[in-house]
Amino acid sequence: MTETTCPVLDIRVVPYDHGDATLLIGELQRVYAERYGVHDVSPTDPAEFRAPQGLFAVAYDASGAPVATGGWRMLGEGRAEVRRMYVRASARGQGHARRVLAWLEETARTAGGSRMVLETGTPQPEAIALYRSSGYTAIDPFGYYADDPKSVFLGKQLAAGGAAEGR
Repeated sequence: MTETTCPVLDIRVVPYDHGDATLLIGELQRVYAERYGVHDVSPTDPAEFRAPQGLFAVAYDASGAPVATGGWRMLGEGRAEVRRMYVRASARGQGHARRVLAWLEETARTAGGSRMVLETGTPQPEAIALYRSSGYTAIDPFGYYADDPKSVFLGKQLAAGGAAEGR
């Protein structure tokens, strides 16, 4: 078996409108436009990502470059919604998305979340594969894209002890 090394990833809480977050969200919006034909137009208020009801983060590689982003916002009833998960193309394949997702789950659990939920779409098979391999299962549609046939809705129970668990 070959041993692989995991690159350093420094995940920092930042405001949703922080310069590095804005840069990465802009890249993500271009990906949406390529795959869906339009940018994500769901209403997003930066205030939703402020503690204690939300959080937004940028992950930096060993050189200090921003390479990934993601956040969550509380929807009520212990549900935290994952938003704006993205890893730059040049940094993919190194486990960054999985580490950011685990970090988001842990911070949401610490903030009182009992369940993570998200919406993604069929034009993003890599995202669907990541979430499913991380224990996310199908849930009822919710939110802005609830009636969109391309949307995929997934959720995961967060364990009280710190780890997340499948349904």
